[in-house]
Amino acid sequence: MTAVTAPAPTLRRPAAAGPSLTRLTAVELRKLADTRAGRWLLITIGLVAAAIVTVQIFVLKDAEQTFTAFFTPSLFPVGLLLPVLGILSITGEWSQRTALTTFALVPRRERVVTAKLAAVVLAALASVLVSLAVAAAGTLAARATGGAGTWTFDWHLLPYAAVFQVANVLMGAGFGLLLLNTPLAIVTYLLLPTVWSVLAAMIRALREPARWLDTSVTMEPLLTPDMTAGQWGRLGVSLAVWLLVPLVAGLVRTLRREVS
Repeated sequence: MTAVTAPAPTLRRPAAAGPSLTRLTAVELRKLADTRAGRWLLITIGLVAAAIVTVQIFVLKDAEQTFTAFFTPSLFPVGLLLPVLGILSITGEWSQRTALTTFALVPRRERVVTAKLAAVVLAALASVLVSLAVAAAGTLAARATGGAGTWTFDWHLLPYAAVFQVANVLMGAGFGLLLLNTPLAIVTYLLLPTVWSVLAAMIRALREPARWLDTSVTMEPLLTPDMTAGQWGRLGVSLAVWLLVPLVAGLVRTLRREVS
């Protein structure tokens, strides 16, 4: 009688864990500076902030040369450039044809998108630190050249400035997700607010909606010491339209788009 032997148990290797979100975010932060366009955009952001502060030293009267007076104006030009950084971070995968490799290594596309958004948010927060640094340098330079150079600063402006820059970069990222084309996303992002402002100036019926939908209007109070509840409400409505809707629609498109 032949003995029947049981088959040897098959050893299953545990599935390899994917890269953590922290690691993916670090990779996306490195990508921001890896391309020539991204590298020069980051350099330009720092140079523009420094140039604005330098101009303020010569324009402001001695008594007006305060830390706040140097800090606030540097936020506007940086806020104009950060959306472009947000767009490049998203569309770079498609314009450089690296999306296939990226999504093959990390099949869950939503994790890649989350890492990209986290990276641009960190870059936006870093830009606020750059503005603080150049404002401090401007204050010291003002004191050295005989100006007042006082360290007066309303600390309420700091979180408002962070919200201002984060909202700007996320709006750009939203347009990048929605259009997935660098030139088209940049032109659309820059053109739509201009068209809206022109129409609101020409058509009386659009002036009231513009107070709720024009981000150039609703975000301006962020750079003042105090915001009212009404201003926060108008800001929330405008960001829902220009930030949340493009982000959600763009995420859906990115998850469904065929990569070739």
